[in-house]
Order: sequence, then C-alpha cells, then structure tokens
Amino acid sequence: MPDDVFRIAGEEGLTRHGLSLRLETPEDAPFLAALFASVRGPEFEGNGWPDAVRSAFLADQFRFQVAHYARFYADADFLIVQRQGFPIGRLYLHRGPGDHRIVDISLLPELRNQGIGGALLDMACAEASRLGRVVSLHVEKNNPAQRLYRRKGFTPAGENGPYWLMIRAPAQDMPAEAKG
Repeated sequence: MPDDVFRIAGEEGLTRHGLSLRLETPEDAPFLAALFASVRGPEFEGNGWPDAVRSAFLADQFRFQVAHYARFYADADFLIVQRQGFPIGRLYLHRGPGDHRIVDISLLPELRNQGIGGALLDMACAEASRLGRVVSLHVEKNNPAQRLYRRKGFTPAGENGPYWLMIRAPAQDMPAEAKG
C-alpha cells in the first residue's frame, strides 16, 4: 500500500466505487479551490456580478473556510477522495470524544449522485458505530444532500441559522438501502 493512502475502518465500501482516501497536502490547494468553486459557485450565478468579481469572491470564501476549519477542527482528518489516483473530492472528518463530525463532503459535479457520497457516509457511520459514537454534521436547510442524510438515518437535532444539525445515533441499524 502506498504511503500516501489513508486507511479508515469501514472503507471497504469505497472499493466498489474504485475509490481511495489520502491525507490532504499543500499541493492539493488548487484542486480544493476549484472544488469549492464548483460547490458554492452556482449560488452566485445570475446575480449580475462580473465573472472576475465572482471568482475573486469565491477565492476569498475558500480562504475563509480553510482558516475556519484549521481553527475549529485542527485535529480533523482532511482527506482527499481519489478515483484511480486522481482527486475527485474531499472528506473532512473530526473524531471527537463524543461524536464523529463530518465537517465536509464535497465531490466534483460530474461525480455527484452516483453513490459516492453515500459510500463515504456509510464508512464514517460504520467506524463511529463500532466506537459507540454519534455521527453529526451540519447541512444548509436548502441543500438537496439533506435527502441523502435522512435516507442514511440522520435526523435533525437542532438548527443554527441557515443550517440543520443532523445526527445519527451509534446503535441505529443502517437503513436497508445503505447496506448494499
């Protein structure tokens, strides 16, 4: 196994999608900035901003997000999701003493809605369940990924401005849809 491959309990489900995980490196910054823009950019299309202004705004927002994650989740695993050795997304997972927080799951647009996000969730939930920990995440109230989280057994546990806090209890059985 190459040194840059990251191992996590429950990752067997990733192999059916031809995926692997590795730790993020500084060299990933251009990919991560482009990934961020692909996720957040559509929110600002049609707002009348010139492309250069919108691009600069997204670059600033990306830098703010990086700084926020570094400050509040410094000991998280910042992972790059790869397919055939090429980066296709990211998974940021913070393993706290009481819960495993999914800080971020992002995939390139052309790879969304193919079961990859679900496989990443299944992996994180399987590891947390073995340890008796809750899995938590925040999702924007208008984010369509909310449907996936609900199918995977997450339930709203609170709200914070435009976000839902969703949790999945450790003893909860995986929904039949999630098992295979």
